[in-house]
Amino acid sequence: MTSLKKVVCLVDGEHYLPVTKSAIDLLDSIEHMEVVSVIFIGGTEKLRSGSEEEYAELMGRPVYFGPHTDEIPYDLIRDMVEKYQPDLVMDLSDEPVLDYTKRFKIASVVLGLGVTYEGPDFKFDPLTQYDVLKKPSLKILGTGKRIGKTAVSAYAARVINNNNYNPCVVAMGRGGPEEPEIVQGDEIEITPQFLMEQSDKGVHAASDHWEGALMSRILTIGCRRCGGGMGGDVFITNMKKGAELANTVNAEFLIMEGSGAAIPPIKTDKEIVLVGVNQPLMNIENFLGPFRIGLADLVVLTMCEEPMASEEKINHVIELVKEINPDAKIIPTVFRPKPLGDIQNKNVLFATTAPDSVKKVLVDHLESEYGCKVIGTTPHLSNRPLLQKDIQKYIDEVDVMLTELKAAAVDVATKDALEAGLEVVYCDNIPLVISKEYGSLSESIIELVDAAIGSFKSKSTN
Repeated sequence: MTSLKKVVCLVDGEHYLPVTKSAIDLLDSIEHMEVVSVIFIGGTEKLRSGSEEEYAELMGRPVYFGPHTDEIPYDLIRDMVEKYQPDLVMDLSDEPVLDYTKRFKIASVVLGLGVTYEGPDFKFDPLTQYDVLKKPSLKILGTGKRIGKTAVSAYAARVINNNNYNPCVVAMGRGGPEEPEIVQGDEIEITPQFLMEQSDKGVHAASDHWEGALMSRILTIGCRRCGGGMGGDVFITNMKKGAELANTVNAEFLIMEGSGAAIPPIKTDKEIVLVGVNQPLMNIENFLGPFRIGLADLVVLTMCEEPMASEEKINHVIELVKEINPDAKIIPTVFRPKPLGDIQNKNVLFATTAPDSVKKVLVDHLESEYGCKVIGTTPHLSNRPLLQKDIQKYIDEVDVMLTELKAAAVDVATKDALEAGLEVVYCDNIPLVISKEYGSLSESIIELVDAAIGSFKSKSTN
């Protein structure tokens, strides 16, 4: 027997009231649908004065009014969704009460409560979240691509491992394997030659789980995904199988790592959300950026430096995050390269995904901290033809190819460098907090891990 699908309707006073009631009655007449309440979200100055009780009697179901202003009652919508626990929020309002921006804000509120938000020609479903993990866990997700998610994930994994929590990372990527793949980063030596062997077998050896295994020296599990929706869902992924595999391996704490703006479809105890402050402000504060931020227990702001983001923009994003998610801890950071091998007194070609605008900062850091001479740089790890041109330009002048493990780092950068007789050294990116006033990132991660373990134990005993 199919249960009733409960519906909360959003309406406005711009419509002639009998028309609104007719639409609600039609929705209510559909088999298995029950309209449990109606919220007037604007345009109420067009209605005759009357109490919510009087309008409830007229509409035949509970009615709620927002303030008689141009402000959309987002808090009222949240309160009524929490009160009635509907399966669907149906939007029967229209311009001028709602525009695109306001509808996306409503979507962020409703999706954040795990409820579908629908209108005449749109539908936003809540995230797919499989409840399959049998160990305490957290997920790492982001508001976009190229904001340092894998670097923060690798850093978090090292911090967690160094504090003896024995973690495993499950990562999904657009170049991941057909079946979830275990990489024993804690056991095998991952050399450039080893990665070339994997690449020659057809493995995408620069995929995120290989990077995590190399940088953190822990067990990782690689998965694949295709597509990414506005809310973060994917079209296909084998991450559920990867998560189930993680239940069986020798690990005590699990990290689910997102891909681009795609969110791991696995329910976890806690969430870390990365916000790239270099992103257009519109993408952070509009659309479904607030939805992602609202998921966070810890927000890590990345790229917090000129020329990628001004001090004014950084402060604006911090205040925005506080407004959207006042309970989340916020830590602003910058990235700095850290070679995994010795490059002292060597001439280096540095391959990175960082933009040219921060090249001097990164080069100065490498030369001052690691005693090398950076002869050339290339920002084209994600563009194979341009990467090859840059390598050919500098290959006779350098001793070392220093490269992040991204995109074409193995099949082009490592391959061409080894064939030319160069040493290949891989490079990590370390998140550094921009000011002591924000606290320690490593301590914040461990605090979140402890909270996740506490949440898991509480859930397990109930």
